[in-house]
Amino acid sequence: MRQDLTIIANWVKPQSSVLDLACGDGELLHYLEEHKSVTGYGLEIDAEQITACIARGVDVLEQDLNRGLSNFADSSYDTVIMTQALQVLRRQDLALEEMLRVGREAIVTFPNFAHWTNRFYLSWKGQMPMSKTLPHQWYDTPNIHLFTFKDFEALCHEKGIKILDRAVGDFAYKSHWKARLWPNLFGEVAIYRIGR
Repeated sequence: MRQDLTIIANWVKPQSSVLDLACGDGELLHYLEEHKSVTGYGLEIDAEQITACIARGVDVLEQDLNRGLSNFADSSYDTVIMTQALQVLRRQDLALEEMLRVGREAIVTFPNFAHWTNRFYLSWKGQMPMSKTLPHQWYDTPNIHLFTFKDFEALCHEKGIKILDRAVGDFAYKSHWKARLWPNLFGEVAIYRIGR
């Protein structure tokens, strides 16, 4: 299992309810069901990924997250998770509001556009950077809103969202002392656990 999913799994309480947004092939939810006895659903838009979820035995619904979560009641889940998808949505602010309406807390992961390699690439080459965390050309990227850890934390502050936990590391989610001291400069990716 990917390192970010392992960190997230450690933050999820046993026997809780989980809604996994943009769940991909269902790897995380399947792991949580098997090892932490959670119950829940995955939401996914890609047909191949939905098929992979079904093959794993993960309950999955086809849903476009840009249309919100109006089909879910307030506080209907303990935890709502979104890994590596926040940057592809049209409105991150509304997505976070919906996640915390539906869940008591939320966990999100995303790449940091302010990582020093991106800054260097942009200043040296004058082109949009490409890296392991941002592997697409500017014209074919699914990322429509690139942002930094500071941007995310400012949005949370503005919306009255509490940051309960944070893990910052490299593209493999391995932490190092530079990322702990200067996360916005040396952290490539982050995992945030947030709540009200």
